[in-house]
Amino acid sequence: MIASVKRILVIASHTFTQLVRMKVFGFLAVFALILIGINFFELPTGNSPASAAEEELRMLKSSAMGAMSLFAIIFAIAATGLLLPRDVEDRTLYTILCKPVPRLDYLAGKYLGVLWTVLLALLLMDILLVIALQLRTAEILGERMAIAEHLKWTPEEVGAEKDAVLSQGATWSVQAGIFAIFLKSMVIAGVALLISTFSTSTLFTIIMGFLVYFIGHFAGEARDFWLSQQLETSVLAKYGSHLISVVFPDFRLYNVIDGAIAGNVISGSIMWQLVGISGIYAAVYLILSWFAFAKKEF
Repeated sequence: MIASVKRILVIASHTFTQLVRMKVFGFLAVFALILIGINFFELPTGNSPASAAEEELRMLKSSAMGAMSLFAIIFAIAATGLLLPRDVEDRTLYTILCKPVPRLDYLAGKYLGVLWTVLLALLLMDILLVIALQLRTAEILGERMAIAEHLKWTPEEVGAEKDAVLSQGATWSVQAGIFAIFLKSMVIAGVALLISTFSTSTLFTIIMGFLVYFIGHFAGEARDFWLSQQLETSVLAKYGSHLISVVFPDFRLYNVIDGAIAGNVISGSIMWQLVGISGIYAAVYLILSWFAFAKKEF
């Protein structure tokens, strides 16, 4: 049976509603408290007032985006690992598959529903972060301009100070970093989906999902080191390394998140490459999940 976009969207919508009812957005309250706490507590910064002002904004971004990344990864793995077993337990799966609904449509809908939930949560947290950054940046900029006026800074010095402070505020690079968090969660959700199709235990799926996530941060370096040690790298070794990169995605690719926190400019070409790579990973995991799920009898 040919896959239907309409069926996929219906299943995705049902999955999204199901996840929202689990009150996953309660994390937003914790996230808001984190932002409020950062603004009330003094964080360790540099020695000079200028470096302290910029470091304060970097710490705000680091703490907030760290919380966003933590939520996205935990939710992507846990939610994806819970959905299939819960549908089997509630016998919802049998109702859906007897329609009949192609198993690819079912998996794609479930996967898309998880991604919708993660994306909406990240968007809401993004709004909170932008508001916090705008308020804090304006406050810091006012303080720095008062100092500049008192010390009789030159227009060039004032302009340089403004640029330095604003570069650490709510820039487009911050948005790129948050989008990279979503792409990263999309890949790990695909991994969790694949594991859940042949696993009979939700706990096993979640543990293996986190294991793949942590290995993915070191697999790329290990693979590069291993290939560099081969005097004559064989074709088999090269293909084997590519296969390992599919099983354990190279999460070093998402280091643009650290660049966004540091205030670096993230180019559009880098983000397009990241979108393409993440899309390939997601498609591969979805297809492999389909193959594994097609052999299961319900």
